[in-house]
Amino acid sequence: MTTTNLVRVSHSPDETRSLARALSRLLAPGDLLCLLGELGAGKTTFVQGLAEGVGSPEPATSPSFTLIHEHRGHLLVYHLDLYRLGADDLANTGIEEAFRADAVVAVEWADRLPAQLRSCALDIRFDFDDTAANTRKLTFHARGARSCELLDQLARQSDACPCH
Repeated sequence: MTTTNLVRVSHSPDETRSLARALSRLLAPGDLLCLLGELGAGKTTFVQGLAEGVGSPEPATSPSFTLIHEHRGHLLVYHLDLYRLGADDLANTGIEEAFRADAVVAVEWADRLPAQLRSCALDIRFDFDDTAANTRKLTFHARGARSCELLDQLARQSDACPCH
């Protein structure tokens, strides 16, 4: 079975981090996670779970003003935040190095990335649930063979994750 879309509902920031920790166990260098959603929807919270999951000793915070944070554990994770950048600004940032590195890259506001960089990514959209304050719908969309493989594995782990 090839999974191209997967939806999970998180009822709290802890559940969002738990889902990210579950995904972190499946990641490999070269994987790209494109995090999409409104301000406050849970993108940075998700990266906190990723950083915890790879064993980073430093907690993840939003790199809005620094553009990129590095989280080292059993995997290297680059956390980029493109909120303050326009498409024309990307050419002068040097972020291409993060994509060439032997690392996982998680990008907030990834809709600002050039389409060719996102061609094999795993998109994760974070949507608010208007009926419950801390509830978020996370929609995963695979954009290539590797991200389909990740979703297949994540779907099989669904019983171990508190999100449904």
